[in-house]
Amino acid sequence: MKKMSIPKNIAAALEEPSTSEKYLLRLYVSGVTERSRRSILNINTICKENLQGQYDLEVVDIHQKPSLAMDEQIVATPTLIKMLPLPLRRIVGDLSDRDGVLFGLDIKKKPDHQGSRAKPKP
Repeated sequence: MKKMSIPKNIAAALEEPSTSEKYLLRLYVSGVTERSRRSILNINTICKENLQGQYDLEVVDIHQKPSLAMDEQIVATPTLIKMLPLPLRRIVGDLSDRDGVLFGLDIKKKPDHQGSRAKPKP
């Protein structure tokens, strides 16, 4: 059985209790394309507005580091992986759906749509 190695930054974050959750994000893109640029811009904007410096973002071009993409089983780009805080999450696309990204990162709760229906009174 193959032993999995955990990157040092993830292992340290798992060992140290944190008073404020720091997000560890990895964005996989495919070359210098408009879609890649848009996804980088979108996640940077979302992080700056909602995480106020409580995040580390790594952008990985799968053309430059194909082994990382293989290790993470990336089949589509752009793909954002929230590595910390747990649970791990994957978001695929150009990250233009702001509410979807915030929900996927566990920053914003899913809106309750039940209030839109009128309920019969007893």
